[in-house]
Parts: sequence; structure tokens; C-alpha cells
Amino acid sequence: MSARSDSSPLPVSTDESRLSLGVIITFALPSVGFGFTGLLFAIYLMKFSTDVLLIAPGVIGTLIAASRLWDAVSDPMVGYLSDRTRSRFGRRRSWMFAASIPVAVGIWMLWSPPQSLIGWEIVAWMGLALLVYETASTAFFIPHGALGVELTDDYHERTRLFGYRHVISALGLMLGLGAYHLIDQSENIRETAAMLMGWVGAPLVAILCLYAAWRLPERAEYQGRGAAAILSSFGDVLRNRHAARLLAVYFIDSFGMASIGMLVPYVTQYVLNRSELALPIILLYFLPQFLLTPVWIRLSRRFGKKQLWLASMWVSALGFAGLFFVGTGDNFLIWIIPPILGMAGGCGPIVAPSIKADIIDFDEYLTEERKEGTYLAVWNFIRKSAGAITALLTGWVLQEFDFLPNQEQAEGTKMALRVLFSFTPAFCYAAGALIFAGFDFNEDEHRQVRQALDERSRANHESQ
Repeated sequence: MSARSDSSPLPVSTDESRLSLGVIITFALPSVGFGFTGLLFAIYLMKFSTDVLLIAPGVIGTLIAASRLWDAVSDPMVGYLSDRTRSRFGRRRSWMFAASIPVAVGIWMLWSPPQSLIGWEIVAWMGLALLVYETASTAFFIPHGALGVELTDDYHERTRLFGYRHVISALGLMLGLGAYHLIDQSENIRETAAMLMGWVGAPLVAILCLYAAWRLPERAEYQGRGAAAILSSFGDVLRNRHAARLLAVYFIDSFGMASIGMLVPYVTQYVLNRSELALPIILLYFLPQFLLTPVWIRLSRRFGKKQLWLASMWVSALGFAGLFFVGTGDNFLIWIIPPILGMAGGCGPIVAPSIKADIIDFDEYLTEERKEGTYLAVWNFIRKSAGAITALLTGWVLQEFDFLPNQEQAEGTKMALRVLFSFTPAFCYAAGALIFAGFDFNEDEHRQVRQALDERSRANHESQ
């Protein structure tokens, strides 16, 4: 790698084709903090809002969805501006520095609403908290993810980078599961949530984000190579045929993961009538994801990224369909299906960002611009949109089927939960697999693109 931005002391590597372990760990560290707080956001914020803050499920679902609609504005702006930023701290790291404290403030607000607020006051507080959190997290996630894409050009080294990040994020998820257990079993859920998330999780996120912004290297030669106009920048993403197909599949994959996270607390309490099973079920889902990461990295080299992810989507589709029968007396399935879903679900977080980095190279080949921020903006918006639709769908379906917090539910409500938990993500994964079957930008195609880009770079250098 060539010149780096100021104040980035970590060397990239002693081998041009292989990232140093220090760089990989530093890049992954923010995922520990976001794994901790993000897990609670994904699996418990909805239930915390309906059962503790007593906000109607349709209302909180709408608030979450509305905050993600704001991302339709903030994500493109951050991606475009990050691509265009010029700073001695780097076009990515300068944004990461600026966003670290505000994202912690947003986390604190979400889990520490004042006790005096009631009715529409608490609704307004949560709406503002979601706005602060979503805006600040966008300002960090997009430049951080774009920086990860820029760290290496190697086809397989990208899989190694995102695979290691996936494993390291497990520490944050384990912390999040521990916090979830303490909150769920607490006699005063509201105070415990405020302490663990507002006064432990939020500072942890800020510290790890600031450290990554300080220590990560950045390629100085990429500054100023973004698109000149914002509309043409995002138009290039849509015109990239490989990107359009990948984004559709990523949306479906994110929807499936959001479904199992958000609905486990509801299904265990109101369908199985055993809320204490939520933690072990989530563990059974997440542990295989991380334990099998080295296997996914190795298999991607042998069989290819596409074939591996495609197979995992079909397994996920069948597994989610099987979850429908969990509420019919076949409760032993709850111990069998989640680890299978976890094994399959671990492939996407490793392979998908690696493929995304490859198609950004293809975009550079077509446009002669480096638009990592633009692509990460679209990627981030797709991920958040999947979560927003999950929240909106869950909230309004529960409200339509007369969900009552902390009470025995009617059979219609239980049936609605089972369908949301099983057939909805199963259908999405099957559709995603059919769409992804036509993806055709693999290792050979990427090698040809990289050769063309390297030749173009040498020619430009010689002409100067």
C-alpha cells in the first residue's frame, strides 16, 4: 500500500498482499462495541419499548421505520461527502473521529429515557433518540466500512479481513447477550438497561471508535477520487449490474437476520410460554456463526464466494420454514434449527462484504472513480431498511392481532408471531437464492478487472 494519511501509525503489512494482524484487529474493534449495543437494539429495543415503556407496538415500529427513512437522505450524503472529503486525517478517518461521541449519545438516549416522561412525551424522546443514533451511526459506519474496502485489493484477503472482523465481533455479541440476560431477569428493567447500555455500552462504543479512527491507516492517493456529482454517483451504483443483484440479495439476507433477532423474545414468552429460553436460543444461533468462520474462509477459496453463499441461503430458507412448527408441541425443534440457521447465517457476513469490495473495483474499471463511500451508503441503507421493514411489519401485525404486553395472547396473535418468525424469512431467503443464482462476477472476472486497473494506474503514473 502506498502513502498513508497523517496520524495513522499502524503499518499496513510487511507483505503487499497480506494485511497485518494489527490492522485487522484495529479495524474490527468497533464491532465489539456495536456488537454489544447493537444486539440489544436488534433483539430487545422493540420489546423494551412495548413491555417496559408501554409504547404501542405499531407506534414504536413506525418510529424505527421512520428513522430508517431518514437514512434515505443521510446515507447518500455521508457516502458522497466522505468520498469527496480532503483532510490530513484522511477522507474516512476524519468522519470516524467526528461521529464517535454523537453515536454514544444516541445509545445513551435510547436506553435512558427520563422516568418522568409519559404518553406522547416518551414517544417524542424515543423518536429523537432514534434520529440521533441513526444519523451518528451512519456517519461512522459508512466511512469505516469504506476504509475496510480500501485496505486491500486482494480477492481472498478481503474475505480474511471481514472473516476476522466477524469473529472479533463475537466478543461484543457475548457481552450483549450477558447484558440482555441481566436486563431481562432484573426486577427493575428500566434502571438496569440504563446502567448497562447508557453508562457501559455507550462509552465503550465511543472509546473503540476513537481508537480505530486514530490507529487505522488510510490510502492518501484515494483522496479526491469520488464522483463529482451526487446523482451520477448513485446512478453508477444502479447501473452496475453486479451491484444491483448483490444489493437485492443483501436486503433479503439482512431481513432474515433481523427477523430471528427481533422475534425471539416474543416467541419464547408468548408462544412457548418460556421466556427463559430466549438467551440459549440466541446463543445457539450465534455461536456456530463465529466458530465456523475459519471454515467459511477456507471453503470460499475452494468453492468460490458465490457457491458458498448460495448454498447457505437455501439452508436458511429450509431452516426458517421449520421454525413454524415450534409452537405446535414440537418444541425439540427449537434446539435443532437455530444452530443450523447459525451455521448457514455465518456465511453472509463474511462473504457479502468481500463480494461488495470486488464489485467496487468493477465500478472503478467502468468509471475511473473510487466510490467506496457511495457503495457503503447504499449497503448501509439496505441493511437498515431490512430492519425497518421487520420492525414496521412486526409492530403493526401485533397491533392488528390485538397484542397485549405481559399477558396471555390469543391464538390468532400466536399464529401471527409464528408466521412472522418462520415463513416470512423463509420465503425471502428462497427468493434471494433464486436472484443470486445469476450472479457472475467471480474470481476470474475480478482478476481481469484488477489487471486492467493496475495497467491503467501504471500508465497514469508514467504520463505524469
